[in-house]
Amino acid sequence: MDGNGRWAVARGLPRIEGHRAGIDAARRVVEAAPDCGISTLTLFAFSSDNWRRPAEEVASLMRLLEWYLEHETGRAMANGVRLEVIGRRDRLDAALCRAILDAERATAGGERLHLRLAIDYSARDAILAAARGVAEWSREAFERALGPAVDLVIRTGGERRLSDFLLWECAYAELVFSRTMWPDFSAADLAGAVREFHSRERRFGEIPHVAAAPHQAWLD
Repeated sequence: MDGNGRWAVARGLPRIEGHRAGIDAARRVVEAAPDCGISTLTLFAFSSDNWRRPAEEVASLMRLLEWYLEHETGRAMANGVRLEVIGRRDRLDAALCRAILDAERATAGGERLHLRLAIDYSARDAILAAARGVAEWSREAFERALGPAVDLVIRTGGERRLSDFLLWECAYAELVFSRTMWPDFSAADLAGAVREFHSRERRFGEIPHVAAAPHQAWLD
């Protein structure tokens, strides 16, 4: 969900207004995802590296995340959305941690969409934590600890990098980079990215499929 701050600055607004507009984009994408055939959606809300931002902006983002969880839980329940937050929680304040737990418990029965919010998240930290916790060193064990493989990554705002997002899970993900800033990202943009995904040939290390040439009887 990249480009919130730049979207606001381009309009002469405080950066936090871009993040507020980003909430509307998140709502649009969450509501559109099941109709695009998406069953699991992960939104990168706050990176562990984002703590380096000015303290005032970080505090505003934390309040906004708490507000989002408190106000979107009812909508999530009504739409069959199960909410899960991934990332560290030991650096979040108590009110936000309570909002996370309340939202996760209230939406636990959702079966239409599994929505994961990455808050204080670092893929490298997640891999290290998995390495310390798994009983056996295997791909299957790490997948159970980290989460399922990712099929498609959409990055908005014109940036072309993963920025420490789901690095293990994205081993064979298709990447779509959009110049659209996140607050302007629409259901149509999501559908377009999914169409592009389906147009690609995913080989997973195999050679491309080549149809056999038709048999020419006159060559016998």
